[in-house]
Amino acid sequence: MTGLPMLSLAILLPVIGAILLLFVRNTDGAKDGLIRNLTLAVSLATFAVTLALWAGFDSAPAGESFQFMERHPWIPAFGIEYFLGIDGLSLMLIVLTGFLTPIALLTSWDSIGSRVKEFSIFMLVLEAAMIGVFCALDLFLFYVFWDILLIPMYFLIGIWGYDQRVYAAVKFILYTLAGSVLMLVAIIGLSWMHFAATGQYSFNVLELYALDIPFNVQYWFFLAFALAFAIKVPLFPFHTWLPDAHVQAPTPGSVILAGVLLKMGGYGLIRFAFPLFPEAGAYFAPVIAMLSVVAIIYGALVAMVQPDMKKLVAYSSVSHMGFVVLGITTLNVQGIQGASFQMLAHGVSTGGLFALVGMMSDRRHTRLISEYGGIKAVMPKLTAAFLVITLASVGLPGMNGFVGEFLIMLGAFQWDARYAVGAGLGVILSAVYMLWMFQRLFYGPVTNDHNKHLPDLSFREWAVIGPLAAMAIVMGVFPNVFLKPMGPAVDRIVERVIAHQPASARTDSDEFRRGGPAAAHLPAFDSPRPPVTTSVRTAGGY
Repeated sequence: MTGLPMLSLAILLPVIGAILLLFVRNTDGAKDGLIRNLTLAVSLATFAVTLALWAGFDSAPAGESFQFMERHPWIPAFGIEYFLGIDGLSLMLIVLTGFLTPIALLTSWDSIGSRVKEFSIFMLVLEAAMIGVFCALDLFLFYVFWDILLIPMYFLIGIWGYDQRVYAAVKFILYTLAGSVLMLVAIIGLSWMHFAATGQYSFNVLELYALDIPFNVQYWFFLAFALAFAIKVPLFPFHTWLPDAHVQAPTPGSVILAGVLLKMGGYGLIRFAFPLFPEAGAYFAPVIAMLSVVAIIYGALVAMVQPDMKKLVAYSSVSHMGFVVLGITTLNVQGIQGASFQMLAHGVSTGGLFALVGMMSDRRHTRLISEYGGIKAVMPKLTAAFLVITLASVGLPGMNGFVGEFLIMLGAFQWDARYAVGAGLGVILSAVYMLWMFQRLFYGPVTNDHNKHLPDLSFREWAVIGPLAAMAIVMGVFPNVFLKPMGPAVDRIVERVIAHQPASARTDSDEFRRGGPAAAHLPAFDSPRPPVTTSVRTAGGY
């Protein structure tokens, strides 16, 4: 496997599948079945490649920081390369993408009945672009993948969505483009600074990590990057596009949007914004953390009063992704490790919630909570699956949501206990709105005659929700399987940010808050590792 370009294979497989679909006529139900099966087969093959990457990944802290690297000149005059590579953080998000895509496709069997070929092509192109975002180590290449994925998601919402789909699709793309244009300006500025220092343009992120950037320049570049990623998360007050996009998107689009696309904002903050501009990142961290706490509480309070269960889950995403950003801003091992794990956990649990809401909507053609009630007696299997995913979402110990939230709150407490208190309030509120929704949907008498003869989960629906429920439990019981590969990458990021703080600012108190040597007696959650030091590695290892 070492001789194969595995990352290129993971990107190209969905693209090849999309090209093959162009030669299949979309004329009748039989051809629709062929299109669906071919698309599912391609997505499963891509998932198999991501698992092969995981199997061949070296989780040991020693050695190269990035593995499976592929590097080829693309536009040499401007230092632009086709440069791919992954560490543990990007590996886990690539596996998440491969895992959720076939599940999202399975949810489309009942919810997508027209233009199946076009829908399948857009889903495969979207998968390829998402994988590209997570493994691009050239900033120009990263930006290309970042913008390409907007096109299929725009059409998925705008064509196969609900009544206000065009409005939601336009709002989604305008918000994202507004942030990404500013990021592009900062990317070009970074390349120009590399030219000024070395005489050569470069978009290679490993070389850009080594740039000595004055704080006044970091200030503006960090704001440009952070705004683009905050919109994608989305962080309060840039969140308003998300509820509209989720409510209007078809079920497969909601699963991918919540499961993967939102994670690109968190990934960008961890991979680019804070390591490239460590001084500015530490300067803005308290402000971003405050916005994160506001997002946690605001998202929970607004979710609590939603009559539409899909909109409730959408606002819960605003709250849960606030936890992710809070963990990143702690700039210590526990917080960033928790944020990385929470991105995976949120992808599984919220993707599952949107899939279950879609199944119920396909049966009743309504998402209003008041239209249900008492369906536990009618659909006991769906009720059980919904309960498992709900408990994962609220962070019950033993489920995946607990691990990420615990680590984030631990990291926040080390940094500033006030943020941990605010996040803790969000945990309580999430249990309130999720369990209250569950009670109104499934318990009590069946008051609506339309609910008395609803079919329970089919075999295909079990194939959708079964793996998600199982993964929610596995991640909660065996978190080290997922935390261990990410550990070395998190350590390097924390090292870099700490090492670039002014010497006068690196007091013992700050080292403790940031998880540095003064906090060496506080181990990371997953397994004992060497204490984080403040030494800066070469560009190849950050």
